[in-house]
Amino acid sequence: MKEEEVKELVMELSFAVGISGSEESATAAASRHLERYVTRVWRDRLGNLIAFKEGDKPGEEPFSLALVAHIDEIGAMVTKIEEGGALRFTGVGGIDPRILPGQPVEVHGRTLLKGVVGAKAPHLLSEKERREASKFEDLFIDIGLTKEQAEKQVRIGDLVSFDAPPLAMTAGKNIAGKSLDDRAGVAALVICAAELAAARHRANIYFVASVQEEVGLRGATTAAYGLVPDLAVAIDVTHGEAPGLTPPDVFELGGGPAIAVGPNFHPALTARLEELARDNRFSIQREADTGVPGTDAWVIQVSREGIPAALLSIPLRYMHTTVEMLSLDDLINTGRLLAAFARSLDRPFVEGLACF
Repeated sequence: MKEEEVKELVMELSFAVGISGSEESATAAASRHLERYVTRVWRDRLGNLIAFKEGDKPGEEPFSLALVAHIDEIGAMVTKIEEGGALRFTGVGGIDPRILPGQPVEVHGRTLLKGVVGAKAPHLLSEKERREASKFEDLFIDIGLTKEQAEKQVRIGDLVSFDAPPLAMTAGKNIAGKSLDDRAGVAALVICAAELAAARHRANIYFVASVQEEVGLRGATTAAYGLVPDLAVAIDVTHGEAPGLTPPDVFELGGGPAIAVGPNFHPALTARLEELARDNRFSIQREADTGVPGTDAWVIQVSREGIPAALLSIPLRYMHTTVEMLSLDDLINTGRLLAAFARSLDRPFVEGLACF
């Protein structure tokens, strides 16, 4: 895919709405792109989007590779309608209340309603309140309706998404927007599928846009159990460098995807990814990960009798905000490295994964 096509792809995926548990619009957008390059596309019982491309393996016992990136995003849920019509809410996934005051939002009620997250004006705060971070109980969504009007449009449990169109930064290489955690990973799946469209590969490949990662890695859990791939690579984001942050906790934007190393990740897969990056002159970074659950790779690794897994992470600034930022170069290199990895696989390598 050309850089301009990738830019349009990731901005479309960022703009789509797909709060955990309600990912239909986002999966529809991803499906439109993936179906150009694969044999079959479907959604499983939990809602994971799965695209399948058959391998070319005459006379060879089939084996399968799963490439997994989560498609859900953080959001909010209405918990109460106040007397004046304001909506109280709670987070769906890991929302930081500090970023919320003043945010434009969309309430997915009986109709789509524009709103803003309101809070006390700073002039009205006590000294103690000024020193404290915002809390959910201090915030509300103003949709400009009375309580009677709001009750006709909104129900307890209705979802709320950020109203934040993606931005192409002036220099042209960086994109900012909501839900790039992990629509960037889904975009990498599409780039990989496009790279493999005219290429030979022995593996049967499942491209999985998993759901409900932000609320407990649920989609990857069921997908890994149902598909039972011989090996898998999860694609997610990691913290990008920004003022006040230094390595090893953050990674350079434009420095390439980070390959995770640690007990969650099969050393042979890590070594193969690093070898292919060197051979193809892809920039990469290394991320030490002690194995605390945080990405789809963790649940894939421990599914059934165990599935060899690896993790590629795209550096991302301002994670879990509406202005998450990434480098297009990192995204493109991630997709191309995945394609090189898929092309490199054969039955002897897969069988050798049982031996550490």
